[in-house]
Amino acid sequence: MEYQITITGFVALYVFMLAAFTGWVIIGKVPAILHTPLMSGSNFVHGIVVVGGIFALLNASTRLEQAIGFFAVLLGAGNVAGGYAVTARMLAMFQPSGHESTHAKHGHAKISHIKKG
Repeated sequence: MEYQITITGFVALYVFMLAAFTGWVIIGKVPAILHTPLMSGSNFVHGIVVVGGIFALLNASTRLEQAIGFFAVLLGAGNVAGGYAVTARMLAMFQPSGHESTHAKHGHAKISHIKKG
């Protein structure tokens, strides 16, 4: 026996609004200093959005549904690419520069000699 579940009309709008409000409340409670690491760690969620957009696009029967599915995939893919770009920039901030000693690369304190003049 096969069952098909279809979410249409006001039910789909209600689910969308509930998800948007929940995300807004959760993200609103995160301190500003944690936004970049949070977005970096949630790149997999953007991948799920792309998969959902592809699913919506494959099941589209009208031009409007196809357009919505296309833009869902497009925006989701842009979000994934932007998330990985932010992650790469954030991780680059923690890379040691080429001028540091071996001790500094391993997290040991760097001792500098002060010239007295």
